[in-house]
Amino acid sequence: MSLQCWKCGASLAGMLLPLGRRETCPSCRTDLHVCRMCRHFDAHRAGQCRELAAERVADKTRANDCGWFVPRPEAYKGGGAAMAQASRSALDALFDGTAAKPAAPASPDDLFKK
Repeated sequence: MSLQCWKCGASLAGMLLPLGRRETCPSCRTDLHVCRMCRHFDAHRAGQCRELAAERVADKTRANDCGWFVPRPEAYKGGGAAMAQASRSALDALFDGTAAKPAAPASPDDLFKK
């Protein structure tokens, strides 16, 4: 099984399984024993967990002690820096990268002129 970090997509091939509660990604230092990395995680369910016996976890991106945790290889959904760059490029194309900047007043008195 080839695991990837749920947040940055870095390979976790060198990590020993089962993942401990305090394990972090060697690349982005995010927690790995989290709901978002578990095979039972389902964003479309009310509690976001398919395991009915599991205790509710409020923050799905923080380390927890869930005994039902099983890491899933497809936890990384992409995005991050690549998605931000694509969005920035789309905005630049929309505005031709020539967004007008407001002129700064020459002095504080210019702010209060009538």
